[in-house]
Amino acid sequence: MPDSSTLFAEARRLIPGGVNSPVRAFRGVGGDPFFVARAEGCRLWDVDGNEYIDYVGTWGPAILGHAPSIVQTAIQDAATRGVSYGTPHPVEIEMARTLVDWVPSLEKVRMVNSGTEATMSCIRLARGCTGRERILKFEGCYHGHVDSLLVKAGSGALTHGQPDSAGVPAALAALTLTIPFNDTDALHSCFAEHGRELAAVILEPVPANAGLYLPKPGYLELLQKLCKDHGVLLIFDEVMTGFRLAKGGYQERCGITPDLTALGKVIGGGLPVGAFGGRAELMDMLSPEGPVYQAGTLSGNPLALAAGLAQLRELERVDGWKQLEEKGAQFEEGVRHALRKTGKDYVFQRIGSMFCLYFTPGPVWNLADAQRSDREAFGRFFHACRRSGVYFAPSQFEAGFLCLAHSEADLAKTGEIAATALSA
Repeated sequence: MPDSSTLFAEARRLIPGGVNSPVRAFRGVGGDPFFVARAEGCRLWDVDGNEYIDYVGTWGPAILGHAPSIVQTAIQDAATRGVSYGTPHPVEIEMARTLVDWVPSLEKVRMVNSGTEATMSCIRLARGCTGRERILKFEGCYHGHVDSLLVKAGSGALTHGQPDSAGVPAALAALTLTIPFNDTDALHSCFAEHGRELAAVILEPVPANAGLYLPKPGYLELLQKLCKDHGVLLIFDEVMTGFRLAKGGYQERCGITPDLTALGKVIGGGLPVGAFGGRAELMDMLSPEGPVYQAGTLSGNPLALAAGLAQLRELERVDGWKQLEEKGAQFEEGVRHALRKTGKDYVFQRIGSMFCLYFTPGPVWNLADAQRSDREAFGRFFHACRRSGVYFAPSQFEAGFLCLAHSEADLAKTGEIAATALSA
């Protein structure tokens, strides 16, 4: 088999940037990406013969680990009955029932093909239900490559959106307002000026696309109250946190019930999938019942739903969330020991099985805090860990993920390697 260097050169000839999702190109850390030959449990093997303890986990879905036998069996069994139907089938109902039973905000749910499609559909539905056009999002919260959401803030507490990508019309981006996360003054100001114009507020309740930072106590409660007071729909993007931080997602953990929720990743067992749902009266506005159009040829794909159901049921059977919390606590202690040992005043943040090490001192509550990180130092750390057989996300601004397949020995070894890498 060709090595990674040869494969990347050929990929760049055929695929823009040589990758099918930008962060995979290693631009955030320098150097060229490796190409995976296979994955199993918590490990990856590349085509060059290297083995890695993996903390990317396909960016979240591999919560049991890579290629778990229970998911493989479910896919194989489903495939014997057909790989796609384009018509209703019983497994769709099983998945919908599971999601509605587990997630507090869901009374009805619709399956789609990705997290991006889920957030896009939530925005369209919110606009259709409220008759309003503007939306509010937060700096550092990424919701997929949706035109309305590819917006970054300028300076100041409140800015009208500017396109964050070529090809996004400025007129459309102007309908998106952006403020800093965890800034209560900015939140009050935004609602005072624009509250009656907003169709929805969308956020990752735990932002995990700018590293990982947590909501301050009372912040989400304030946001929910302002939304209710102004007739604005609250959308939780739980594509990452859904079924990872608790059986019912982060909303179960924090006790806040949004109007709409976007889901993905874990519910596909590693196959492409997404879902969105909420109160019945909102969801009934979707076609064919209502005027808000949404459709998808491969929505409710039987292989993806079989894989996802198998993974969810296994998590429930083994009380996976308790195990992940325990693994997360052990991992955190190892990282904090490495920081103490090396004298590094960096910020480590974790919730459940999600984590981020920011190469900056001081608290990190929002994107501006996160951007103080020393990216060159992170790049050196990343490559030192990789050379020693530990694979973290190739960007300072991505969360890491633990899985049930990480053993105590894996976590202890990672702590040792991290300490050495921090000393380099």
